[in-house]
Amino acid sequence: MLFALPPRRPLLEIAETLAIALAGALAFALLGLPAGLVSGSVLAVTTAALLGRPVKVPLAFARVCYVVVGILLGSVVTPETLRGVTTWPASIGLLILASLSMMSATSLYLRVVHRWDPLSALMGASPGSLAQVIALSTEFGGDLRAIAIVQTVRILLLVIGLPNGLALFGLVVPAVAAARGPAGISVLGEMILLAVVASVFAVAFLRLRFPGGLIFGAMTGSAILHGTGFIHAVLPWWIGSSAVVVLGAFVGSRFANTTFRVLLSFLGAAFGSFAVSMAVATFFVLLVAHFFGFPIANIAIAFAPGAQDTMMVLALALHLDPVYVGAHHLVRFLVVTFAVAFGARRIAKDLPPRDRKLHG
Repeated sequence: MLFALPPRRPLLEIAETLAIALAGALAFALLGLPAGLVSGSVLAVTTAALLGRPVKVPLAFARVCYVVVGILLGSVVTPETLRGVTTWPASIGLLILASLSMMSATSLYLRVVHRWDPLSALMGASPGSLAQVIALSTEFGGDLRAIAIVQTVRILLLVIGLPNGLALFGLVVPAVAAARGPAGISVLGEMILLAVVASVFAVAFLRLRFPGGLIFGAMTGSAILHGTGFIHAVLPWWIGSSAVVVLGAFVGSRFANTTFRVLLSFLGAAFGSFAVSMAVATFFVLLVAHFFGFPIANIAIAFAPGAQDTMMVLALALHLDPVYVGAHHLVRFLVVTFAVAFGARRIAKDLPPRDRKLHG
């Protein structure tokens, strides 16, 4: 045979994972829950993983969906939203303080209450930057399983709880308009141009190792085309919805090969550290909301202690301002990256190897 067909079993596992994600997304959407597509798919796939199903989403597939989400986020950018950047310095300054405060408080909680060693506590307290956290934990001897579970549960709680918490207080309202009409050239021509430009930017940002390169690169390319008024067309709603469901499945698939027993053994640390980080974040969200006129839903997602890619997907699902949310998460990523790297190396230098293990 000239072409070998891919193994059947992995394809069936992927198909099953996407079917489970779609079922969860539709159920949440029919219930009218905010960000139902992403939160429903995350919860459904997570449950399937914990029940022992072989959930799987190829990384290449997820990367394509990140580009799609970036295109959609950039399509709501207007010259007015870009001019709003000049009003954010104080908000971003408070975000930097919030990020460092969240890390310090959560790390202290894990050390005092759950008896974690300093290195693992720092890694578990990091709001985002999961890839760097795993790499540093591997290098210096942190407890990878504990850190991964605490970090993943935090993302799960944010994706499911944050939209519904905002809705409970009537705070989920569209901050920017997402609808666009056709321009001078054909809509199909505009969409092809949009896809090509956004993909080029996404690949360029990825090659430059820009944090969240695919989603921020695609968003930049799309934002340039839409913000300048060069094009007005957007991708069909079903493409964006499909991408959100797939990315929800990708988040849920992190629980693959995790049993309920293992999860329960770290659940106290996961819920406790989440509560501490959210308490700090909430304080700063209320502070910004009090002194500035930004919509509180935008502030909540911008200050949430989650991975920037996942929070940007939430921003899309909740129709929030992608420029405001994206700018804050980019700054937080850079602050956390340097703070975690500096802290991990200092702890590893000061402690003997035998103290780099989790105490329980």
